[in-house]
Amino acid sequence: MSETVDVLLGSRSYRIHIGRDLIKQAGALLAPLAHGVVPVVTDENVARLHLEELLASLRSHKIDARPIVLPAGETTKSFKSLEPLCRELIRLGLDRTGLVVAFGGGVIGDLAGLAAGLVKRGIGHAHIPTTLLAQVDSSVGGKTAIDVPEGKNLIGLFHQPRIVIADTELLSTLPPREMRAGYAEVAKCGAVGDAEFFGWLEANALQALLGHPVALGHMIAHSCRMKADIVARDERESGERALLNLGHTFSHALEAATGYSARLLHGEAVAIGMVLAFRLSERLGYSPKGESERLAHHLKTVRLPTALADISGGPPEADAVLQHMKHDKKAERQSIKFVLVRGLGRAFLTSDVPEDAVRSVLAG
Repeated sequence: MSETVDVLLGSRSYRIHIGRDLIKQAGALLAPLAHGVVPVVTDENVARLHLEELLASLRSHKIDARPIVLPAGETTKSFKSLEPLCRELIRLGLDRTGLVVAFGGGVIGDLAGLAAGLVKRGIGHAHIPTTLLAQVDSSVGGKTAIDVPEGKNLIGLFHQPRIVIADTELLSTLPPREMRAGYAEVAKCGAVGDAEFFGWLEANALQALLGHPVALGHMIAHSCRMKADIVARDERESGERALLNLGHTFSHALEAATGYSARLLHGEAVAIGMVLAFRLSERLGYSPKGESERLAHHLKTVRLPTALADISGGPPEADAVLQHMKHDKKAERQSIKFVLVRGLGRAFLTSDVPEDAVRSVLAG
C-alpha cells in the first residue's frame, strides 16, 4: 500500500510517492519524465545495495539510465565533487528537457539537485531518497546546496524536483545510527507546529524505527505532508518555512565545528540543536519550564544525543560554535536568527537573542 502527497506550486507542482517496494515501480513513474540519457547519481554504499534493482526497473521501461557513482559521506557535498558532476552531465549531452535522478540520502540529493539546477540554467531532476532523513526532509521542498569550510549549505539554490519516490523498504538496509539521525527531522515536525503529532511519536516512534510498515509509513507521510503544505505557502523561506529550521542554527554550527565528520551526523546535530533551542526559549522566558526536558527525554528514548557532551571526541569550543553561527546563511546584518518556541508545537522566528544567553545554553 502506498500514499501520495502533492507539493502544490502551480506549474512546478510535483507528487511524493511513499510506500514499500516502490523502486520496482520507478521505471513506470519516471518514464513520462525521461527523455534521452538519464544519469542516476548515487554513492558507493547505495550502489552496492540497490543500484542494480533500480537500473533494471528503469531499463525495463526503455530508459537509458547511466549510473554516476560518487564516494559516500558529507565531504562529497563540496565544490570538489560539484564541478566534475556538472561536467559529466554536460558530456552526457543533457539538455533542458532531460532528467537527473538523485538516488541516495541528503548528500546525493543536495549535490545532484544543485548540479541539475546549474547545468544549462536548469535541468529537471527526480529524487529517490534512500535514508529516513532524505525521505522526510531533504528531498522535499527544492533546497539544494554544498558545504564550504565557512559553513553548511552556504552555496546553493532552490530547484524543485519533478517527482519524489520514497521507498520505505530501502530503509531496512540503513544502519541504525543513520535511521535514528533521520528521525530527528521527524521529531522536529512535531516540535515546530504539531504537538498532537509529537504525542503520537512519543507512543509510536520506537515501533516505526523498528520498521513496522504501518507506523513507519504514517510517520513519513505525515512529515512530508506537513512540509509540503508549508513549502506551498512559502517556497523560498521568506517567512513560515524558516520555522522548519528549528535547531538548525545550532546544528549547522556544530557540524562545521566538528569538521562535517562522522563524529556528528546531521540528524544528531539537529537533535542537540533542538534541545538547545528549547532551553534557550525557556531561559529567555518564552517557553514554560519542562518543555525542553520532555523533548530531550523523547530523543534519548530513541538513542539520539541531546547535549554537546554527547558528541564523540568531546564538545567543540563555544567560541568556535558561535563563530560558525554568525556565518549561518539565515543571519542578517551580523544578527543571528533563531527559531525559538513558546511551548511544544509553537515555534517562532527571532533575531532578538542576547549572545550571553546563547553562551549560557552552549555551556550547559
